[in-house]
Amino acid sequence: MTGSTAASFTADDYRARMERAARTAAEAGLAGLLVAPGPDLVWLTGYTPPAVTERLTLLVLAAGQDPVLVVPALEAPDAHRAAGAAALTLRDWTDGKDPYAATAALLDASGRFGISDNAWALHLLALQQAMPGISYASLTEALPMLRAVKDAAELDLMAAAGAAADATFEEIRNVPFAGRRESEVAADLDRLLRRHGHEQVDFTIVASGPNGANPHHEAGDRVITRGDTVVLDFGGLRDGYGSDTSRTVHVGEPTDEERRVHDIVREAQEAGFRAVRPGAACQDVDRAAREVIADAGYGEYFIHRTGHGIGVTTHEPPYMIEGEERPLVPGMCFSVEPGIYLPGRFGVRIEDIVTVTEDGGRRLNTTTRELVIVE
Repeated sequence: MTGSTAASFTADDYRARMERAARTAAEAGLAGLLVAPGPDLVWLTGYTPPAVTERLTLLVLAAGQDPVLVVPALEAPDAHRAAGAAALTLRDWTDGKDPYAATAALLDASGRFGISDNAWALHLLALQQAMPGISYASLTEALPMLRAVKDAAELDLMAAAGAAADATFEEIRNVPFAGRRESEVAADLDRLLRRHGHEQVDFTIVASGPNGANPHHEAGDRVITRGDTVVLDFGGLRDGYGSDTSRTVHVGEPTDEERRVHDIVREAQEAGFRAVRPGAACQDVDRAAREVIADAGYGEYFIHRTGHGIGVTTHEPPYMIEGEERPLVPGMCFSVEPGIYLPGRFGVRIEDIVTVTEDGGRRLNTTTRELVIVE
């Protein structure tokens, strides 16, 4: 997390998050949470270790207990400077001491704890050996909605990240495409995202011509030519919060079929957006978008979910997919990104980040969803 983001939240903000997380864990039947370095630790405490190493760093949360952050002594000064440090107790350990024994003293010896998905097996196995009576569940399994609902300050940061991605698109549509490699346009996207405030760029997909039929194509050495449809999908973190948008452009004038497929995807994206409202199920967004594409005869070519959550990471719960009956709640943020992918020919995807409001949804990306012609 950058310094500017840390300054956006106070120790009281982090205290409230940790209290809510501990309370939610208790309501889910967990004795507490064990949070390793990664997005959950940043969101809960404002702390990012200077390096993720084999030395144990772990936040221990349990209802009715003060939060404790177990840290290596050599990193304790950095932890003390974290924005949320005043809301927790730091317990450091020195090389040669057993950090797992120190951590075990904080835990219910027979409890079930949620643990970060990205916790190292090295640490989990050592904790199991130190406390064989404890059981564990991944945080995504146990508390998938932990970070899903954003408060007003978070929504402001999400909106700023979306606006930065939009500014990037407005500039990239004016760069030359024909005669340049996909990787060169991807480098332009990276540069522009950073110019507009992103400290981290997670992906810059530039998928031209037949490569557009691969939703996660890695920009490569293919030279873009006139007549190509080009899928652009890019995003990352700005002040610690995510952007992710997709637009499909065409080099020169499109064929009738290319324009028709783009129109279908645009209509599907609009249908998915219109389905966003409090109380609707996540799968309702997927169904609304998918119905448009299926009715147009392209159902078999829409090969991924309609959306994913976004926040302090660019992909997280909730997911807009068939079978996900979780209700939408104001403050949730997620993508709406239907697509059609015609193998060996071309693809089209249109994506906005959307947040749930009290009476519907609000787009955090506002650039045109019409087919843009580039040179």
